[in-house]
Amino acid sequence: MNAPLRRARRLRPLLAALVMTAGSVTAVTALSGVASADAQTCEKYGSVTTPGGYVVQNNAWGTGEAQCVNQVGDGFQLTRADGSVPTNGAPKSYPSIFAGCHYTNCSPGTALPKRINSLGSVPSQIEYTYVSGATYNASYDIWLDPTPKKDGVNKTEIMIWLNKVGSIQPIGAKTGTASVAGRTWDVWKGSNGSNDVISYVAPSAITSLSFNVKDFVNGAIANGLATDAWYLTSVQAGFEPWVNGAGLAVKKFSATVN
Repeated sequence: MNAPLRRARRLRPLLAALVMTAGSVTAVTALSGVASADAQTCEKYGSVTTPGGYVVQNNAWGTGEAQCVNQVGDGFQLTRADGSVPTNGAPKSYPSIFAGCHYTNCSPGTALPKRINSLGSVPSQIEYTYVSGATYNASYDIWLDPTPKKDGVNKTEIMIWLNKVGSIQPIGAKTGTASVAGRTWDVWKGSNGSNDVISYVAPSAITSLSFNVKDFVNGAIANGLATDAWYLTSVQAGFEPWVNGAGLAVKKFSATVN
């Protein structure tokens, strides 16, 4: 069964990341019941730069309920994620950490966008913390476009679902399986109306992964969703929650463009 369109695009222009309003980002030294944070943002589209030069973004694009993220080193924890949305529709947000450019918000010193045929390896490491009592996926996104785009919607989205909890499914339909990064994944393909999406879904939960981003990019090319003359514009790791989600965390994130 085809899933309903989950989103046209999960990220609106992050003007709040460029011109922060007073109080949108606050330094936090200790928070009761959660990891000690370097900074916190509860702004709908608020973002924080990490010591390693990545960007943590709140991106509560699909909800009017309160949501907060704590930036902790080169990672983050979702400390508040109120409310829920129907599980047969779009998620309520996509809190994440990224390298590259989103709607003119670029991580400091990034080498992205970069033409795919000029890339060597793009090693990346991620580690997640999961919680109970929530409906969500843990997803790593790779964005591709025919142009070196730093704003607007990219043409192709690659999603890596390391975990899914609840009655949710990727965009489109399952088309088969593929072996990438030493694992076997269910492969889904479809469109959300704004961009093509190919999703690699783990059959069971994965808490950490070290891999070469380019292996998944090559998979998208083999499926006719890009060419090697296109550009890699960004990579990001985070969560799409439908119900609750407080406590979800990306403990570690790194991505290197060679």
